[in-house]
Amino acid sequence: MALSFFRKRSVDAGEQQLQDEVRALYLEDSVPWVVGYSGGKDSTATLQIVWRAIAGLDPPQRHKTIHVISTDTLVENPIVVSWVNRSLEAMNEQAAQQDMPVCSHRLTPELRDSYWVNLIGRGYPAPRHKFRWCTERLKIKPSNRFIRDTVRESGEAIVVLGTRKGESAVRARSMARQEKDRVRDGLSPNANLPNSLIYSPIEEWSNDDVWTYLMQTPNPWGYENRDLLTMYQGASADGECPLVVDTTTPSCGDSRFGCWVCTLVDEDKSMQAMIRNDQDKDWMEPLLDLRNELDPKREDRESRDFRRMSGLVQLYYRKVEKDSTDREQALIPGPYIQEKREYWLRRLLEAQTAVRSLGPAIVRDIQLVSPAELEEIRRIWVFEKHEIEDSLPRIFEEATGVPYAGPMQLEEQGLFGVEEVRLLKEVCGGDRLQYELLRELINTEQQFRTKMSRRGIFAALEKAVKRHFYVDQDDALDMAKRRKRDLDRAAEHSLGLHTPDAASQPSGRTEDTR
Repeated sequence: MALSFFRKRSVDAGEQQLQDEVRALYLEDSVPWVVGYSGGKDSTATLQIVWRAIAGLDPPQRHKTIHVISTDTLVENPIVVSWVNRSLEAMNEQAAQQDMPVCSHRLTPELRDSYWVNLIGRGYPAPRHKFRWCTERLKIKPSNRFIRDTVRESGEAIVVLGTRKGESAVRARSMARQEKDRVRDGLSPNANLPNSLIYSPIEEWSNDDVWTYLMQTPNPWGYENRDLLTMYQGASADGECPLVVDTTTPSCGDSRFGCWVCTLVDEDKSMQAMIRNDQDKDWMEPLLDLRNELDPKREDRESRDFRRMSGLVQLYYRKVEKDSTDREQALIPGPYIQEKREYWLRRLLEAQTAVRSLGPAIVRDIQLVSPAELEEIRRIWVFEKHEIEDSLPRIFEEATGVPYAGPMQLEEQGLFGVEEVRLLKEVCGGDRLQYELLRELINTEQQFRTKMSRRGIFAALEKAVKRHFYVDQDDALDMAKRRKRDLDRAAEHSLGLHTPDAASQPSGRTEDTR
């Protein structure tokens, strides 16, 4: 258990010690500061210390900007989103009134990186530990982009974080390694962002120290810290999501300040606690139900394509049975199939509709998925995945009861109408791969028809044929196995380890014919 920072000193004396340290670092140079703020207890305590320290300087000495950045992944807990956004607004208002060099920024992922664009649009499976695609896109890139821009403008930046050694043994070891490489007192190099240094003023604090400080020290931007305590009370976990600048940061799905869709933990204990301990939070149940349904452990293989995103098929070895040592070759599952992606869109819109009708005023206009994300999902479905049915407007209206606000048809792209799609399916006689092939060939030709040059059309058509070359999934698995055997034999021949015989001669169709 971490020793208390205030064990041998009062809260006032402990804060005074840190304020002196903060002021000394602040006045030492002209390097701008970037403070990571999630709205949780650790980042709030850190920002309070910095704010109160700089407020103790004469206005002419407050010579460099302190940027406060908060990353909104767009899938944050709605209660926390409201809290953080109002807090950021209050900071800017109070900074102007107090003549403080503080400027808050709400950061979001780029549209192409958003959670729903990737899961529903491209078909990425819900994140798991072996495929944690969300952290880089939703957290690391937005914060690192801001820090890099700051470094580009000023040549250097000091990143102030609320990380503590007492959070975990892993965190303590990581911070201890950083201490060894310190170039200045209190400042550690940032291995992931050149020309930036990390400062952690509360690194020696325990969990109790944080709450003691927050409860005994007024919030300088006018927020009530006791309200923050109320948000934590009754939760199964007491953590928060720090500013994430690399992939070593653990999942924060167990914390109050994590993503409501997080599937990197077994269960969302925080949201469960909110619903269990506060009857006014029953409106969050649709979110919890959707999150639990996204859980990879509940995923069925039929929901994933047998081809990778590129259209290729690849093998891996899996256990025949759970407790067996026997293994068999299987195809690496790819993205969600069209029907599953349409299902997730419908479930998301239904959850949004339910929250709006059941929730308090602060969530009456909540957007679990934004109009921009919907249009990007629609574009990916129609123009990248060649799903000419253009089903998003129909699903939106069926799930929400409201007509889709975007263009109802993409007629300028020459999409098929409902009758044409029906006829095409009828011609294919229920053969899904044949239907997808013809659909993609037709859509590819129509896309090139509107271009000034048709260069590249043959390569695009050939790619479509290769992607849908198989009779079915079993045929694809059989072909992948034969191809692997051929490659293994070729490798053996090159090493002089293989003697050809009649049984080793290739027979039937091979992937070379593609």
